[in-house]
Amino acid sequence: MRKSWIVLFAVLLAMVLGACASPNRAAHRANMGVVLPPPDTTTASGAYEGATDYRVGAQDLLEISVFGVEELKHQARVNSNGLINVPLVGSVMAGGKTVPELEAELGRKYADGYLQNPQVSIFVKEYTSQRVTLEGAVKKPGIYPLTGKTTLLQAVAMAEGLDEFADLEGVVLFRHVDGKRMAAAFDLAAVRRGDMPDAQVYGDDIIVVERSGSKSAFREFLRTVPAMAMFFAL
Repeated sequence: MRKSWIVLFAVLLAMVLGACASPNRAAHRANMGVVLPPPDTTTASGAYEGATDYRVGAQDLLEISVFGVEELKHQARVNSNGLINVPLVGSVMAGGKTVPELEAELGRKYADGYLQNPQVSIFVKEYTSQRVTLEGAVKKPGIYPLTGKTTLLQAVAMAEGLDEFADLEGVVLFRHVDGKRMAAAFDLAAVRRGDMPDAQVYGDDIIVVERSGSKSAFREFLRTVPAMAMFFAL
């Protein structure tokens, strides 16, 4: 992990040094790559678009119910092997299946000797197989599970907020989009005021909060690309 960050710093620093030789900032941005739409309309590699597309993963928490049979309503945590334990049915492979696929499978199992025409509903209560990384000037840096749709401010709150040295204008969100490494700069003060969108965070996103007065490669990157909630290719 440390080695990958060193490589990333080197890439960002090289971009900044290239900017110094460019005649103007616009030319530097052109060298960085394509500017994508705002984050909320950008498809990330770790995105889930709802129960239809999302595939259940290890440690997800599922809420399972059968219409008209209150006794069968329960919660099941997907184990590391992708299995869940279901009343009457026993162990069922949930990992890798979409919610409709799992609902259909449980319906078939309940119909096999237990219930007549069962209508199974599944709600993903915690998307813990989707994770976001927070680094830098937050109180508790680390990797956190996404328990549903989460915004940038909510993600920072999961790390117990910013520390006293945080630079509100120095927040970078890294994301893979269509196989490309992208980055967008944010001003959290502007987000809180409603002057900048509170972008949705997706699985595998990395959020880095810069420290005030820092002279890191991230600081130079932020000077070159001011916070505007737009993704640039690295």
